[in-house]
Amino acid sequence: MSTVSTPMVRSAPLINRDRVIDWLGIAPFIIFSLLFLIIPTLYLVAGAFLTPEGNLTLKNIGDLFTPSIMSAYWISIRVSVASALGGALIGFFLAWAVVLGGLPPSVRSTLLTFSGVASNFAGVPLAFAFLATLGRTGLVTMFLREWFGFNLYGTGFNLLSFLGLTITYMYFQIPLMVLILTPALDGMKKEWREASEILGATNRQYWTMVALPILWPSLLGTTLLLFANAFGAIATAFALTGSSLNIVPILLYAQIRGDVLHNANLGYAIALGMIVITGVSNILYLMLRMRAERWQK
Repeated sequence: MSTVSTPMVRSAPLINRDRVIDWLGIAPFIIFSLLFLIIPTLYLVAGAFLTPEGNLTLKNIGDLFTPSIMSAYWISIRVSVASALGGALIGFFLAWAVVLGGLPPSVRSTLLTFSGVASNFAGVPLAFAFLATLGRTGLVTMFLREWFGFNLYGTGFNLLSFLGLTITYMYFQIPLMVLILTPALDGMKKEWREASEILGATNRQYWTMVALPILWPSLLGTTLLLFANAFGAIATAFALTGSSLNIVPILLYAQIRGDVLHNANLGYAIALGMIVITGVSNILYLMLRMRAERWQK
């Protein structure tokens, strides 16, 4: 009587080794995000609704609407909007010039390389560069005075003001716009222009009826990203203006260092307000970017 041997079936391992290796690869990012982003954010959010004694309260949120704090938010929003709109407008034309303007490829590579460096050039070095250039004894200020007899500061211009800070922020806003918008312009298909020309559309009609409707999610989304980028900047503003310009990041920095508001939890509420504003801007940017990517597939 013969017996039939059945092959042994190996059971699948309970733990997929490749999957474990993949998770280990992103473990440093997860740990870094938890320690320096997620946990501090949750701590700030919780502290905004607590008294120094640890009791629940809404007073800190209500105190955000005091004149001094509202003024700081308003100035920050104005600077962010102005630098975002200026950076978006100039950055768009620069990106258009190198992508669709027919300039030599060397100009494009040079501009993109410079934009990659300039978009990350901020803080004390940027403040010093503008003071050495457009300060009262800066190079450009003295050049205009000595060679053309034009007193820049006689016109009312002041680098340590709203206008001066906006111009300084635009130094890194413009290249950031170029870097983000260039892929969107690269995604514009030649067939769209050819089809519009076949149908008798002029260049203006092509841009107003075809190109801009396709590009507007990228344009608006990137402008929102520039707004969030400027709203949270502190190093450049503090190094340039000190405490002469009352913007939210400087107010929060002073609160953290010296408790100028005599309520540490109010500082948490100020930070929560900044998180909400920048968070909404970034969420809208991601939504618009997803919509823009549909046309590039």
